[in-house]
Amino acid sequence: MKKVLFATTALIATASVAAADVTFSGYGRFGILYVSNATGTDETNLTSRFRLQIDATAESDAGVTFGARVRLEGEERDAAGGARPQINGVRYFARSGGLEVGVGNIFGALEFMPGMYPIDLGLTGHNYDYTAYNFRGDAYSSGGLGNGGDNGVEVLYSAGDFSAHISASDTDDRIAAHVAYTWNGWTFALGAQDSDNAADTELAVSVGGSFGIADVTLAYADNGTAGDHIVLAGRVDVGAATNIEAYIADADQWADTSFGIDFNHDMGGGTSLRGGISTGGSLGDETALDLGVRFNF
Repeated sequence: MKKVLFATTALIATASVAAADVTFSGYGRFGILYVSNATGTDETNLTSRFRLQIDATAESDAGVTFGARVRLEGEERDAAGGARPQINGVRYFARSGGLEVGVGNIFGALEFMPGMYPIDLGLTGHNYDYTAYNFRGDAYSSGGLGNGGDNGVEVLYSAGDFSAHISASDTDDRIAAHVAYTWNGWTFALGAQDSDNAADTELAVSVGGSFGIADVTLAYADNGTAGDHIVLAGRVDVGAATNIEAYIADADQWADTSFGIDFNHDMGGGTSLRGGISTGGSLGDETALDLGVRFNF
């Protein structure tokens, strides 16, 4: 009887695994980050990050896909600050055709809006001054719960060249949405948010596409009491395996305009050599420069 029970249990367990789809992906990066400023307190440090993303899905007989996403992430500042690499809050979702409903550690309508991340400067991102909404809304958190403990919910819909995204959470009673449409290679997006936080983004607009040899994006956000934020960013291929990215960004909350430029060289097999420099904006009088290697898996 025990042998029959064990065999049946093993068969059920095997069937459950076969019906599910679990994928692992992510990246690692390491290199050097140099920061100099007018006070003479220059610093050169090693910088690194490892991110492992786990996506698990299962499909019902009716064709509805249910799934979840979770990340394990650690970087050099975790050790310096006494923290340990950790698993973040989970995003759960149900998807059918072009409709998806997500709960928990949600993506966020403004964070997920086209044009908010027109480039990825250098190895480390350089404070992301080129993100017009300036993180003043709900967003997927890689190192914490995000809205997983704050009733985050969102609905995404896409049909052909049109897409829409609405999200809400108990964080400052936020409700945000964006719509986007792609026409003749150009993507136009409009986003808005209602929030109890006066410093949250109220309106965001972006347009991006190819202009000659360059991919360009122009984005604007009204960030409440933080004022306006406008970004112009572009990417140009300078060879079969190398591209250059650059941006200029201006925001009412900064004393100086932000500038940045980088290079990305594809070394094959998911590996790349990256480096960039930026100044102004959220850095103030500082100038940041990084250089290193990233490998995707």
